[in-house]
Amino acid sequence: MINPRKYAVKRGRQELEPQEVFLDGLTQKRQKNSDMKELKFEVPPSRNTLISLLVFSIIILLTLLGKTFQLNILEGKNYTNIAKRNFARITPIRADRGIIYDQSFEKLVSNLPSFDLVLDKRDLLKDDDQKTKEIETVARIITRSDIPAVIEKDSEILKKEIIDSKEIKMLISENLDHETLIILETEVNNLAGFQIEKNTVRNYLDGSFFSQVLGYTGRINSEEFKDLSEKNYFISDYIGKQGLEKSYEEILRGNPGIFEIQKDAIGNKIKEGITSQPEPGQSLVLWLKADLQQKLQQELTRVINDIGIKKAAAVAMDPKTGGVLALVSLPSFDNNVFSQNLSEETFQKIKNDPAQPLFNRAVSGKYASGSTIKPLTATAALQEKIISPDKEIIDIGYIEVKNQYNPEISYIYHDNAIHGLVDMRKALAVSCNVYFYTIGGGYKNQPGLGSVKIKNYLNLFGWGEKTKIDLPQETTGLIPDHNWKEKTLNETWYTGDTYNLSIGQGFLQVSPLQVAASFVAIANNGNLFQPQLVKKIISGSPDSPETVKEIQPVLTRALPIDSANLQVVREGMRDSVIYGSSSILANLPVKAAAKTGTAQTNKDNTYINWITVFAPYDNPEIVLTIMIEGVPGLRAASLLVANETLRWYFTK
Repeated sequence: MINPRKYAVKRGRQELEPQEVFLDGLTQKRQKNSDMKELKFEVPPSRNTLISLLVFSIIILLTLLGKTFQLNILEGKNYTNIAKRNFARITPIRADRGIIYDQSFEKLVSNLPSFDLVLDKRDLLKDDDQKTKEIETVARIITRSDIPAVIEKDSEILKKEIIDSKEIKMLISENLDHETLIILETEVNNLAGFQIEKNTVRNYLDGSFFSQVLGYTGRINSEEFKDLSEKNYFISDYIGKQGLEKSYEEILRGNPGIFEIQKDAIGNKIKEGITSQPEPGQSLVLWLKADLQQKLQQELTRVINDIGIKKAAAVAMDPKTGGVLALVSLPSFDNNVFSQNLSEETFQKIKNDPAQPLFNRAVSGKYASGSTIKPLTATAALQEKIISPDKEIIDIGYIEVKNQYNPEISYIYHDNAIHGLVDMRKALAVSCNVYFYTIGGGYKNQPGLGSVKIKNYLNLFGWGEKTKIDLPQETTGLIPDHNWKEKTLNETWYTGDTYNLSIGQGFLQVSPLQVAASFVAIANNGNLFQPQLVKKIISGSPDSPETVKEIQPVLTRALPIDSANLQVVREGMRDSVIYGSSSILANLPVKAAAKTGTAQTNKDNTYINWITVFAPYDNPEIVLTIMIEGVPGLRAASLLVANETLRWYFTK
């Protein structure tokens, strides 16, 4: 063995190792090549090199620490769940979904048992031939066909769906009919990975009467499942898709129980059992009056069928609380078709219907208000002291406005009749356009509110904003102004636009719900309430209900309007019933006050027909707004509906 110390070079009292001689030789060579005169035994690393090495080490360390934090803290729960899913098979025990009642505890929806065939892909047989035979057996049962060609085709489609699915568990067949269920129950133990799950579907009683309010449930889709999988949702679950079913999904659904089977690495069952019990959903009690809802829809349907049109909406509210007593949108639909086996043909038929039965016109529809706006315009003029309620304005059937740049040009704004001298109460009673042109935009010696003040007061009454009703997809509507017109249409705002706005024409858009809510504030002397469908949340049966939460009325705002001014407006609406445009209501069992409205559309001789009524006049119990869309000619269509409905309501 060679001794390195034998070759060490001595210099004084120090010894040089052989490698040092070798390194020194390299250093000398480098120094000579770089023309350096001074020779050294060692060249230490530069400071920059050491700093770079230190920074690099710190980066590596921080990266490792960050990845550790991500895997253990941020994504630890997810990886734990993935690991658990590798050995656990979870089957939901469905909780009963909460019931929905009207205010008299009349049941509007119930639950029906249902059964689904579900596949857990982890338990499919590994052998391809055996797997194919199983899939063929399943395809034969769920299609109930003995024709080989059909079975082969269906099994190929099913096999492709299974391969393409990114989910561990997938829904194979839903809402199994009785005969198919019996056959599957005898075969399912021989079909690895397939199992029958008990489910529930909604049964909507008198579905077409309440579909726009209740909405419907439907199968959870892939996007919803992805968002809600951490909240104990399963791929075979139903979920609220529209209406109250959607708004109150978390309350109605409850919490499912869990039946868990644990398996080892090779798929043998280790243990099984219920790990948690289901908790039933809570139920809703509505402000809605089921009989009023049905009567209102029946009368509305009768009138529009007589006219030959399909589209209409109506809202009834309690002026003391803001509770919604009825909400109708036509055409309606049967929400039961969405809760059970909805065929593609049926879905496309509903979806492509030009009358849009799924569209809630009462909440989401946007319409010109016509003369329904006039009580609000009158309130603004009184509060701003633009005019005395007793001052009379002459109505000759129109106003004529000269072009400020060319007096040879005149603009004519028509009325629906010649009314002669009218004060504010009479102007409301007979719906005089000339009077409201004048106080809205100004005319001759009478100043007007102007578009800014009109908009401000409409906003006070809740127009141009959501009412925040407990239903989805509510519209804000539109109150046009100078900025909106310039930005949207690239046009200047003219006085004519203000005239149109003051009588509810032009670009204005409002929903029937917004109109009803604003007249609640007129009926109750200035309190604008948030419309609400749900009165309280309960648990237990209607025989012995336990109140979980009482939904208190929500006061949106107390209007900064003098009571005397609101009283003038109410008197004008009362005069409308006594001798004006709503005189058909004079024979009701109680005193009523009303305001009609007729708005032009972009089709000749076709109108949007409105009425809003509150009654009894001295102590209002109901505010009713009705809108009928596409009425041919000038007629009192909505007035007929209001008359029959309120006559029944106060005599039933």
